Amino acid sequence: MADHQEASVTLPSDPASVSAARRYVADILTEWGLPDGADITDTVRLIVSELATNAVQHTFGQSPTFTVDLRLEREERLRLGVTDSHPRWPQRLPAAVQQDNGRGMVIIRWLTAERGGRLSVTPTDEGGKTVWIALPWPAPVQS
Repeated sequence: MADHQEASVTLPSDPASVSAARRYVADILTEWGLPDGADITDTVRLIVSELATNAVQHTFGQSPTFTVDLRLEREERLRLGVTDSHPRWPQRLPAAVQQDNGRGMVIIRWLTAERGGRLSVTPTDEGGKTVWIALPWPAPVQS
């Protein structure tokens, strides 16, 4: 087995792409040996939904696409990244705005911490950013 496996998909910054990203990630996790009904699968799908939604809604048309990257490192850690080309990093919105939205990053941070993971943000060479989530991998990898 290789030290790592990778998968990636680039989608248009359109609301319909959020569900496409979620399905893509679920399919890859299943391919890598994680049962579809596993609790962590639901957690990862929710995280990718929130990150993809942020990439669509909060880039204000300045990022025509977003990319979802998955990396399984040494059958120990799953890294999920969502990259867009907008320069503004994720931030919590002011309380007045949070009535209908603005809690996505709070949810992502909580889910990540609950699973013993980490969240980080890195700049891209093109001026955008990637939001990375690293989580422990709970299942043996399928060959």
